[in-house]
Amino acid sequence: MPQGRYTYYDFTLSLCPQCLARVEAKIVFEDGKVWMRKRCPTHGLQRVLIATDIEYYKRIRNYNKASEYPNSFHTPVTWGCPFDCGLCADHEQHSCLTVLEITDRCNLSCPTCYAESAPDHGDHRTLEEVERMLDAIVRSEGEPDVVQLSGGEPTIHPHFWEIMDMAKARPIKHLMLNTNGLRIANDPGFAERLAAYQPDFEVYLQFDSFRPSVLSCMRGKDLTKVREKALANLNRVGLSTTLVCTLQRGQNEDEMGEIIEYALKQDCIRGVTFQPTQVAGRLENFDPATDRLTPTEVRQRILDQTPILNGNDLIPVPCNPDALTMGYLLKLEGEVFPLTRYIDPSALLDNTTANTIVYEQQDAVHQQLLGLFSTGCSVDVAQEGFHELMCCLPPVKSASLGYGNLFRIIIMNFMDAYDFDVRSVKKSCVHMVQPNGHIIPFETMNLFYRSAVQRAHLQQLRAEITPVLQ
Repeated sequence: MPQGRYTYYDFTLSLCPQCLARVEAKIVFEDGKVWMRKRCPTHGLQRVLIATDIEYYKRIRNYNKASEYPNSFHTPVTWGCPFDCGLCADHEQHSCLTVLEITDRCNLSCPTCYAESAPDHGDHRTLEEVERMLDAIVRSEGEPDVVQLSGGEPTIHPHFWEIMDMAKARPIKHLMLNTNGLRIANDPGFAERLAAYQPDFEVYLQFDSFRPSVLSCMRGKDLTKVREKALANLNRVGLSTTLVCTLQRGQNEDEMGEIIEYALKQDCIRGVTFQPTQVAGRLENFDPATDRLTPTEVRQRILDQTPILNGNDLIPVPCNPDALTMGYLLKLEGEVFPLTRYIDPSALLDNTTANTIVYEQQDAVHQQLLGLFSTGCSVDVAQEGFHELMCCLPPVKSASLGYGNLFRIIIMNFMDAYDFDVRSVKKSCVHMVQPNGHIIPFETMNLFYRSAVQRAHLQQLRAEITPVLQ
């Protein structure tokens, strides 16, 4: 690989994709893109594409806000990130969203599954385990912002409703259910019973594509009718829903605009989350050398495919700007108004002083919107409201607006061993709680802590670096 034909930008620590050893890495600009160059003593020099937009990548650094910590850390700093999870005292962000996997099992065996779930894989968590995990989240966060029940497929747990009641009995600001939608589509009355847990409850519905070929590739079967039936039931009961789309190059990256347009027409949908495939778990139809998508590629394709958005509508999320991009829209009287473009970036970064949205236009519509905003860092809206789910934005105060007026677009990139950046993973804010009470970043969980094989390899890596630390 030729040397010196790039511009050196930064230094970090990363991982070797082959052996997961911690290695030094350079961030460089080359061929109009951002690359990570790293060298493993065993596997040699590696070059990984991490961004396709140099200017946006540089802007990301301007969105880093002050760290916010959990009430307590759970593990000591011994071997260094990412081998101490978690959360260890070297982590720089509390749990904005905590995932609680109540089962390993699923009613599908998707070719793409970071958890490698299947009907006969693993076990259900017991009620006692789930209770301990919920209590661990509350101890860590006090009043957790968002807790997501997940799996596997959580709706197949034999004590699903008891777990829902346990979660709602705790001071969780917003509860989510991560589901493939099969039970919502096919179980009469299931959606109605879920709707009874509102407000502050939402469905996180798997929705990857409109094309049967893509669904067969990523999910193992054509789920088009399942998605249609599930959304029909969710719309009927008015249950707030976010669509989550796993992205894979050559499969569905050309459908993002179509998915956003479809979602905007559904009364129950509050937004779409796009997640580039993390190289972890079961990946039967995925080649990391050709099929990975960078967050900047996803962002640009959304802008290209969604005419109502411009480059100021999708901006970094300050709690973890390398991994998260956000855009917010308001739905008012049958029209959609991009909102994020009117934010002064400096207003996102200060946790203590009054912040105000800055408007570039003053026509009648934006005068109306201007009257909805005030200073501060929390949300105060009548009835169900926005409930602080407008992450990092100044608040909306209005007696007439509710959560149904909000539509958000999120790009959520879960790093893997290819693009792993220790600087960024220390700011990870999507975490997974374990039965032992440890709370582990999503990224490192799927690389080191999920399976017995991974944990054994982690012990080997720790043993190899222990003499260096002594």
